[in-house]
Amino acid sequence: MKKFLIIVGLLVTLGGSVFGFIIYQKNNLENAVVDYLISEEKIAKSNIITSEAFIANLSGARNYMVSVKLKNDDKSYLYYRENGKIHLESYTENGRGFVQ
Repeated sequence: MKKFLIIVGLLVTLGGSVFGFIIYQKNNLENAVVDYLISEEKIAKSNIITSEAFIANLSGARNYMVSVKLKNDDKSYLYYRENGKIHLESYTENGRGFVQ
């Protein structure tokens, strides 16, 4: 019984660690993209309507992406980070995707 509880405890800890790492990666990338838009692209924070990090299930650096919607802009932009730099992956306009 004691071994069973130890194994269950280890599995719960391992699962929680993986889940926590994924949440950390997504939040870290989302903050980096918002900072990039404010500092490099000179977009006011008030003009950023939404920014949402998600898992894109693509290989490499594009596994985690951030979707950004801006005020007075119908496009939805997708950003990712590679080698410490933020890159625009694609944008969507009127339901059609355009890859950069």
